[in-house]
Amino acid sequence: MVVSLTPITDYFATRGWQPLAFQAETWAAYLSGRSGLVQVPTGSGKTYGAVMGAIAELIAQPSEGLHLLYITPLRALSRDIEQAIKAPIEAMNWGISVESRTGDTSSSRKTKQLKQMPNILITTPESLAVMLSYKGGAKRFKHLQAVILDEWHELMSSKRGTQAELCLGQLRSLQPTLRTWAISATLGNLAEAAQTAVGLGSEPVIIRADLKRDTVIKSIRPESVDTFPWAGHLGLRMFETLIEALDLEKSTLIFTNTRNHAERWYQALNFALPEEAKSIALHHGSIDVKEREAIEAGVKSGDIKWVVCTSSLDLGVDFQPVERVVQIGSPKNLARLLQRAGRSAHVPEGTSEVFFLPTNALELLEISAFRRGLALGDMETRRPQHKPYDVLVQHLVTLACGDGFEPQQTLKTLRQTVAYADLTDEEYQWILDFIETGGQCLGAYPRYKKVVREEGLCQVSDTKLARNHRMGIGTITSNTSVKIVYTNRREIGTVEEAFVSRLKKGDVFFFAGRQLEYFQIKDMVLYVKSTKRKSTVTPSWGGGQMAISDTLSHHLRREVEWVREVIKEVSGSAFPQSVESTFDETSFPQSLVGEDHAITPLNKRGRGHSCRTPDEHQADYKPETANAEILTIAPILAAQQRLSTLPRADELLVESCKTREGQHLYVFPFEGRFVHEGLGFLWGYRFAKQKTATFTISVNDYGFEILGPKGYPYEDLFSSAFFSLENLADDIRASLNISELTQRQFRGVAQVAGLVFKGYPGSRKTSSQLQVSTSLLYEVFTKYEPDNLLLKQAEREVLQDQLETHRLTQTLERLDQRSVVWQETKRPSPLAFPLLVERLNSRMSNETLLERIQRMKDLWEQR
Repeated sequence: MVVSLTPITDYFATRGWQPLAFQAETWAAYLSGRSGLVQVPTGSGKTYGAVMGAIAELIAQPSEGLHLLYITPLRALSRDIEQAIKAPIEAMNWGISVESRTGDTSSSRKTKQLKQMPNILITTPESLAVMLSYKGGAKRFKHLQAVILDEWHELMSSKRGTQAELCLGQLRSLQPTLRTWAISATLGNLAEAAQTAVGLGSEPVIIRADLKRDTVIKSIRPESVDTFPWAGHLGLRMFETLIEALDLEKSTLIFTNTRNHAERWYQALNFALPEEAKSIALHHGSIDVKEREAIEAGVKSGDIKWVVCTSSLDLGVDFQPVERVVQIGSPKNLARLLQRAGRSAHVPEGTSEVFFLPTNALELLEISAFRRGLALGDMETRRPQHKPYDVLVQHLVTLACGDGFEPQQTLKTLRQTVAYADLTDEEYQWILDFIETGGQCLGAYPRYKKVVREEGLCQVSDTKLARNHRMGIGTITSNTSVKIVYTNRREIGTVEEAFVSRLKKGDVFFFAGRQLEYFQIKDMVLYVKSTKRKSTVTPSWGGGQMAISDTLSHHLRREVEWVREVIKEVSGSAFPQSVESTFDETSFPQSLVGEDHAITPLNKRGRGHSCRTPDEHQADYKPETANAEILTIAPILAAQQRLSTLPRADELLVESCKTREGQHLYVFPFEGRFVHEGLGFLWGYRFAKQKTATFTISVNDYGFEILGPKGYPYEDLFSSAFFSLENLADDIRASLNISELTQRQFRGVAQVAGLVFKGYPGSRKTSSQLQVSTSLLYEVFTKYEPDNLLLKQAEREVLQDQLETHRLTQTLERLDQRSVVWQETKRPSPLAFPLLVERLNSRMSNETLLERIQRMKDLWEQR
């Protein structure tokens, strides 16, 4: 059947649009039966590029049932996508039904959908899995023609991406001609991402757009910087500077990296502009969904001008009125900065404007590295998960709750996914035994014997087990949340139980922009009252730490090397003691002074995102100007050169100094805090094997500190063996309390695998109850089944996700090729000082952190 695109082009004509080249290419590929991936800049019309081919098919051959499934990572996105898809359908009277199905959809609507599916359904990976857990799946999906994976860069590398892969594999087994299209804006490894989306049985088409989209990055800089900076020393001190730099008439999203920081910045802005309170809003994932929807509507209507937000607004919510984005603190990741920048000027070939406000003066060096990386068109890669057994356990029980599954046919389907392509017969049999009999350890407990075989099919016959399983479907695990509700039962949002456990009746805290007083807690619901009593207590949530990416760390090392050469050109090879006080814009040769400028990444000129080797990077890396960020922190970098040195990209800087606390070793690989955590403990262990000592380790994104006893001979004991990969895994296990970290990670694995039941709505188990349950399971498995696959997975996740051992291995190989530069210093250098503060911040003291820092500085100045 020949499908005409005339209805689509007619609709575009009514809006004064012309189909963009990538849209027409995608429609043609779709209608020819192909699957693939579309990567174009944010705000370029990806949604219509993805859906209009399927809509043209529906117009040409109308029928009942589900034809197009649109999977999105966020419930908030589903509302915008539904409205975007409905707009042309309603305007042109095409008679196509469109609905959403997420956690916010009512139970009655969900029940109706199972009986009669719309033509187009927008859903999440979790909701799709729940649909597969009901009987009648073959009938429900028999008309399905295509699946679209929106924001694939966000899903692919997580367990949610694996869950989507497994669900798609099942849908393909029901519909072998199913077409799959992934949509992304920021991916470096397109071929791998596309193959992961379409499965191993298909050759994907990769479509890029030759669209120019500039990103203007401007930094909000302090008037002066402290020669010895530390994490957070700027931050909220600059809120007045931020207000002066912005315009309340310009719609602006102000991004922070954590919900805690969003709460604090919202307080600061409200304090400074009390008369504009109605124009400023706070948005993050813990605020009640109805309030978030109201804020989003306010932004679109123009009533709300500034929104302080987190990653809750990172993705494709369409805010066309937004003119500007502010990033507070380094985003640590090129893709994240580009994604957030794309929230402004959300139209094809628009120019994104980003204001960057550092929380630490050294973050200005990072933003300079961002400029270089984006100008070269670089982007981080996202890797799919490799054989997460917990997700597979959950998926097989999900299928068994539905129409059941035939084990050998399902194994073939599983091996068509990238995640489980090398799943062995032995691993698969272990998982089958685990869900059927409880495995080696849990056979005595009926609730773990979830699946039975009937006529060759694996099924769940116990309706209570099936109901409990559906309530636990999903791969997102976190601390148990407590709902926050006014005493009149109006919901405000959720906060982690660990925060609430530190409060008592009458305590006042700040949440969702409100001063709230603790009234009582009952059944995991915290009842509160509004109050005018002031408080500085703000909830903190887990998962706040982010590390710089490997791509950014490469550019950061090149940036440090380039600054070193500039300082030498300005000052000569000698660095007088007063040099750092002499740097300003006039100190630099005018040929080296640049301005904030628009960046058009090379990949936006049609070359496509690339993942290149360090040598290829080096060939491209030829900066010509010193931007304003470098000028601002030149005094810090000059002081670093005077007191120690600035390393070249092929050097590893190691500093040693002695204080009253002991002997300090500071190492600066510039590889990110997670890699440095592994390196710090690894080197501490390798030092201790030669000369026993107790060490304290502190880390940040630039390096790590090992604090040992006075006079500890670091340099005498150091050798190339510290870069050795031999026995690396064993040394890491020995250097850390790996069993404690694994036990903590096992809690999440056990929840995803369905080993613990979180409780029914309204009577959820507390974190303590869940911890006790998973701890017992961990002890049983460790003692009686040490080869349990879920135990092995928990340890693997600790090594790969928390310690990034793959990057650690690459880092050790790189460091072994560098020249080690040892510097003896009389006091911690500007690069070392933040590491010292990291350690101080974790100590109990009757002095504030600021008092301790100032006391140390005064002492050094006296010396």
